Amino acid sequence: MADIIQLLPDSVANQIAAGEVVQRPASAVKELMENALDAGAKSIKLIVKDAGKTLIQVIDNGCGMSETDARMSFERHATSKIRKADDLFAIKTMGFRGEALASIAAIAQVELKTRRIGDEIGVKLEVEGSEVKLQEACSTPEGTSFSVKNLFYNVPARRNFLKTDSVELRHIIDEFQRVAIPNPDVAFSFHHNGSEIFNLPAGNLKQRLMGIFGNSYNTRLVPVEEDTDIVKIKGFVIKPEFAKKTRGEQFFFLNKRFIKNSYLHHAVQSAFEQLLPSDSFASYFLMLDVNPKTIDINIHPTKTEVKFEDEKAIYAFLRSTVKKSLGQFNIAPSLDFDQEAHLYNMPLKPLDGIIKQPTIKVDPSYNPFKSEGMKAEKLQTERELSNKANWDKLYERHSNDQFDLNIPKEENVIQQSINSDWDNDRHESNKKATYQLHNKYILSHIKTGFMVIDQQGAHERILYERMLENFEKHKAATQQELFPKTIELNAADFALVKELKDDIQAIGFDISEFGKNTFVIHGVPADTIDHDSVSLLEGLIENYKQNMIELKSNKRENLARSMAYNMAIKEGKVLSQDEMNNIIDELFACKMPYATPNGKPTITTFSIDDLDKRFKK
Repeated sequence: MADIIQLLPDSVANQIAAGEVVQRPASAVKELMENALDAGAKSIKLIVKDAGKTLIQVIDNGCGMSETDARMSFERHATSKIRKADDLFAIKTMGFRGEALASIAAIAQVELKTRRIGDEIGVKLEVEGSEVKLQEACSTPEGTSFSVKNLFYNVPARRNFLKTDSVELRHIIDEFQRVAIPNPDVAFSFHHNGSEIFNLPAGNLKQRLMGIFGNSYNTRLVPVEEDTDIVKIKGFVIKPEFAKKTRGEQFFFLNKRFIKNSYLHHAVQSAFEQLLPSDSFASYFLMLDVNPKTIDINIHPTKTEVKFEDEKAIYAFLRSTVKKSLGQFNIAPSLDFDQEAHLYNMPLKPLDGIIKQPTIKVDPSYNPFKSEGMKAEKLQTERELSNKANWDKLYERHSNDQFDLNIPKEENVIQQSINSDWDNDRHESNKKATYQLHNKYILSHIKTGFMVIDQQGAHERILYERMLENFEKHKAATQQELFPKTIELNAADFALVKELKDDIQAIGFDISEFGKNTFVIHGVPADTIDHDSVSLLEGLIENYKQNMIELKSNKRENLARSMAYNMAIKEGKVLSQDEMNNIIDELFACKMPYATPNGKPTITTFSIDDLDKRFKK
């Protein structure tokens, strides 16, 4: 029988490797930009067309390559970063595997122009499907220019699985930010389809964050810095009042490499304990610098997963450092005993300059327990005697072993409602009397007992189905703003709103682009006149991103769900009798009245039999 095991051709092996290294255009952007950093570049330019499907070009002013190095760079496992196995435990460069360029060249048409510093002439290579098509001398600036054209041209299945240009562009923006943030001393620029997305000059970390996320971050950032033998921590956290409900702006950089680590994230989140709402997440940009010998980054081709030698110690340092910074900048309460002692010992100087002992007039005949005239009569009113008797009964019942501590508080409210002319309201009006409990729930009785409605959840369901109907009929009403407002977004959110612009306008918004990363709000849905238009659109974007992570719904369902959450009446809102009745009527006119868009119940009922059992009848 003939031998059946064969060595795969390099082109096939490279395509297999590309499946892990280059998952989408953003993966190629990451690899090329990291190579530019390893080459010592101080200026890196990224040019993208059609979200990377047509062109990805990275131009740097690094050290460049010789003709031999340029040809060798496209071979598998060819690298200048390491020489022997021990070098894996002292990696200080971004790349080291030697797989990226070979993988990219296997699934795209690549053009490389490079010239070393000091050389008079450079070299040009064209590689297509792992095959070198052209190699010649050329005139080019010092540094390197990589052009990746027609990504996945020979892997149609992978190309067909790519998302829309807006989605792929957001992934590219994410990778660009992950490289640009930890390298503020390097100038970066990013252009997409001829439009400038970022232009980031060299500076410090705070300037880099403001350049990426907007000037408003100048007042949101709290500096964090600590230097220990195990880890050096530097960066910023966002003030708790600006916390978001999505995990978007959470960046850990280990030796300038972006990483994901849920354990360290928990350290930061716990440092914000009691400062954040339960449904919000801390935002941070933290740089960790450790000895390369104490970590292992050779776990996954993306290099975002890292193993630490002493993870618990880093956790403790990170948590205490963030907590200390929040206290130093008066974000978290702190005690300064020296300052308090100083305040207590501070002498009070009177206006006339003469310090006198204070005098207090005391009436020796005053008895606070003795009342005269009307006060004595008032003490004995029927109301106070009744209250005293009720308190006595309460304590007697509390001492009874058969007292059920699980009796819901709502029963007491219902009893008070019955005493306030419940029957009269029912007979005098065609509508049933409704009552609001703790400005949170609506109570209304039914034939078999009574029902409790969550006012926020019910209103969300009503608005959600109304939004979906507007999408189908394209007839959402818009209220024009008297004075249009502008909203400035970061690049990723701006790209998201551009993608959703038609659907956002279908639910009643009237928005238009206004310069770089800015929209003008000309009108809002007619039902949202009482809402701030900027806050409403920001909340819509945040909830949409959160739903993208948690739910698998289409764009319109996601928008309807997000808009309903932001427009719905919240807990604590006092409702009139007509408003409660309208909510009940509209809720039962819905296709699915018994659950919120997120699947939580909107209605619960209590039957007379349940109440009889409670009272042991």
